[in-house]
Amino acid sequence: MSVSVSHSGCGASGRRGRRGPSTRHADEAYLRQTRELLDELDRVRENPDARERIYLKLTELHAPVARRIARQYRNRGEPEEDLRQVAMVGLYNAIRNFNPAYGKEFISYALPMMTGEVKRHFRDRTWAIRVPRKYQERRAELNRVTAEFTQQHGRSPTVRELGELLEMGEEETLELIDAARAYSTLSLDVPFGPDDDGATLGDTLGGLDDALERVVDHAALRPALAALSPRDRRILLLRFAGDKTQAQIAEIVGLSQMHVSRRLAAILATLRSQLVGEH
Repeated sequence: MSVSVSHSGCGASGRRGRRGPSTRHADEAYLRQTRELLDELDRVRENPDARERIYLKLTELHAPVARRIARQYRNRGEPEEDLRQVAMVGLYNAIRNFNPAYGKEFISYALPMMTGEVKRHFRDRTWAIRVPRKYQERRAELNRVTAEFTQQHGRSPTVRELGELLEMGEEETLELIDAARAYSTLSLDVPFGPDDDGATLGDTLGGLDDALERVVDHAALRPALAALSPRDRRILLLRFAGDKTQAQIAEIVGLSQMHVSRRLAAILATLRSQLVGEH
């Protein structure tokens, strides 16, 4: 990869073909300036202030490369400014760890450091749900082979066809597909249904069913109710299902209100003892 510089700094040139004299001179000036700064850095590593001053100069010199890398990964769900900062972290690490004894130009060491930092950012920070790393790394390959197959055949591939292209079993391919869907999620506040009804996706989700908590009690109560006499069962149903007062129940069943009150107390005590196992 050739490197060119302009008045704003250095950058990785993606243009092919013959390079003019100005480009060659810019490359030579950039490389010379980088070597001079690295040589100076090697001499002043024990001086924190001087070291930070050279770090800053090297960062400014290579900042356009970090910006260009960030632009390459934009429109993938992350703000370009955030990607630029991530690439700058990779640049700073490259400056701090570079050893001229490697025998390579600094840019050949810094480029993969910056690109790798951006890729790690997408791998570790942008997934809505944490999934195994092997699936994170193969998501891009899954998207690529799916797009290529669809373009060639005019339809989406089956799980078996995807597995063959990815050299994976069908079960593992299904796990990869499910994991890839975890890359991003929808907010529960996203509008759902007709635009004018104001419904959201969260409105379609089920809530807690309080009746479920009473299922066990109802199942245990059924045989206890069946064991009551017909009159006691009628009194109980009139009171709690029919919402009748004791005076109304007394009139219906032909008893005094006092007798109904005593029968209700006795019925409830019997049911309670059966439910808790007290006999």
